[in-house]
This record gives sequence, C-alpha cells and structure tokens, in this order.
Amino acid sequence: MDFAVIGATGFQGRIVSRDLLEKGYRVLLCGRSKDRVAHLLKKHRKATFSFIELRDKKDTLKVLKASKAPIIVNCAEGDWNLDVQKICLELSKHYLDLGSDPAMTAKQFALHAAFEKKNLCALTGCGSVPGIGNVMLRHAVEHMDTVREADAGFAWTANKPIFVPPFSIITVIEEFTDRPTIYDHGKMKKLKALAGSQKKRFWYIGEQNEFLARHPEPYTFSQYLKGKGIKKSRFYSGFPPFSYNKIQDFIDNGSASKAFVKKGVRKIDLLAEAMKNTKLPKGYLERENLWITIWGTRNGKKHTIKMNCLVPTLPGWEEHGCNIDTGLPCSIMAQMLHKGVITNVGARSPEYFVPVEPFFKELKKRHMRVFENGRRLN
Repeated sequence: MDFAVIGATGFQGRIVSRDLLEKGYRVLLCGRSKDRVAHLLKKHRKATFSFIELRDKKDTLKVLKASKAPIIVNCAEGDWNLDVQKICLELSKHYLDLGSDPAMTAKQFALHAAFEKKNLCALTGCGSVPGIGNVMLRHAVEHMDTVREADAGFAWTANKPIFVPPFSIITVIEEFTDRPTIYDHGKMKKLKALAGSQKKRFWYIGEQNEFLARHPEPYTFSQYLKGKGIKKSRFYSGFPPFSYNKIQDFIDNGSASKAFVKKGVRKIDLLAEAMKNTKLPKGYLERENLWITIWGTRNGKKHTIKMNCLVPTLPGWEEHGCNIDTGLPCSIMAQMLHKGVITNVGARSPEYFVPVEPFFKELKKRHMRVFENGRRLN
C-alpha cells in the first residue's frame, strides 16, 4: 500500500480515499463499516479494506504494520489523533490528521523531536481550517515584517435553506459548546462558549453570525509567529441560520449530550450515527469562504493582509458539498509527502512544512480559488 486511511468509511475518509485512488495510489481503507466504501472497492482495484477498531491498539498496530504503507492518514474523530500519532511513531510511519483541539495539538507538537529523530513527518490539521488556512498564513507572513494579530475562520451557506448534517456533528457540536481558546499576549485563554458573537458580511457568502470557537489555530499561529511579534490570535466559526438554529436545537433538547446511554455509547454518538445515511436534497449546493486576516507592518508601515479561499460544490462530488475543502487538502498534502515535495521532518502543522505554490496549484485543480487582498493567486 502507498497509504492507509484510518476512518476511511467516514465522511472525510471517503473523500481522502477517493482522491488518492483516482490519482492511481494503492490505498488500504480502514474502518468499521465495509458497506460505506463498497463503491470504492468495486471501482478501484488498488483499494483494499481492513476492519479496524482504534480502541484495540494491538489490532490497530497489526493492521497498519501489515499494510506496509509508509504514510498513515488519520480521518477518525479528533479524540484519537494523539493515540494514532504515537502508533505511527512506534511503527516508523509518516502521519497526517484533520486537526485536534489546542491542548492535544500542543501534545502532538511535543513529539516533534521524536519524529525528527526517526526522519518522519507528522502533520496535524491538514483540512480546510486548520489546513488551507495555515498555508495561506505561511504565504501572507512572507510579505510582512511583523505580525501583531492573526485571526482565522470560515463561513458557509447553501442554495437551499435546509439543514444537512455536517461531516462530523460531534466536531460541530463541540464548536458550539466548548469554551473557545484564544492567544492573548503570551497566554492561551479560555472564554465562554459562543463568545464574540457578531454579524459580519462575508465575500461569496453574505451576512452571517460568527462566534469564537475552539480551534488549534490560535495555538499553532502563535507558535509559528513567535519571531514576528504576535500578540493576539483568534478563530471564528460562521454558520447560516438554517444550520445554526438546528444545531442549537440538538444542544437544547439534549440530543447532543455527551451523557452515556450505555457503556461506551453517548447520546451524541447516537445522533452522529443517525445522520450518517442522510441523503442530500435534490439540487442542493454549498459554498464556503475560508479566511485569515493578519495585521502588522511591512516596510515600516502598518499593513493588513486578508487571505480567502473560496470553495464551491465540486462537479462530481456533489454529495460532499463544500466539505471537499477538508478531505481534498489532506489528500493533497499526503501526496506531496509521498512525492517528496514536503521534505521537513518532525511534528508540526502545515504552515511549518507545506510549500505554498505547489499546494495552491493543486487547490486550483479542484476549483478552490485563493486570494490575497482580493487578488487571485492560483
């Protein structure tokens, strides 16, 4: 195998796996429901399936070792990221995931020296935001002398005001209910859930409410920008009313509770399971704006750079909506690592390791347009 994808039967895992297979790679699809990837197994002769249960470390080690895949792409829920990263270190394999909370991200960064010693690369946060946003930060910072503040976020909408389950209802519920972490003058600080709520008009999207959310960017940005004089960093989530209100209903009526209904099963797990087979309404299309803004100085004068990545529903990928901007960037980074385009080793986030121009070029092939202060870059 060229790659083993953990969580390949989930929403993002299927996107990553399909893109890798369509590029001709040999991919081991690891998950708990073979039926969800039956179409990929039928269509691609280089696809193989293996049942995997991350709670069983011994079995996970056995499956990944037997695959002989040099690169492991982890698309399981973020709670498993540190565990899987440590397994990859033990097996001497490269590693990618879609992102963790700030505290876990710090623990993943703490493995930097260990991965560096083994000449391995471990990338955390390889999706949209985190992911595309981190690489946009890298580009923007190259044009600044100092960076005082760095914010990031997303906003999305659809052509029909209908609630459609997100790729991970668990992750989204956590954005609404967990206390957001911001970077403020040398310290990571926690605020109240939904702090910083405000209305804002977004290019390509329109007016929306946004709020501060728990995301790894304030941590990774502050680490990356230490030498640039960073003082503040925040992350904002934006949802259209028809999605925001439905998610809030799940929270208010207890459906999204993390209370256990039986051993190992929470209410939110049942909600997530119930949503997995939901079909999109006919003609339903989404679009998203991934953004970062940095404030600082350039040539001795105050300067602001606004980066945007505008993402449509991709033809042929309609069932995934704008969620392609999470799975496809992860596939791109995995391929860049496989081809030797990413040469750094250690454990970090994309702004440290991912070359800007080849990454933006690959985004263009997938109809994702990147802009700096309104000027298209790809």
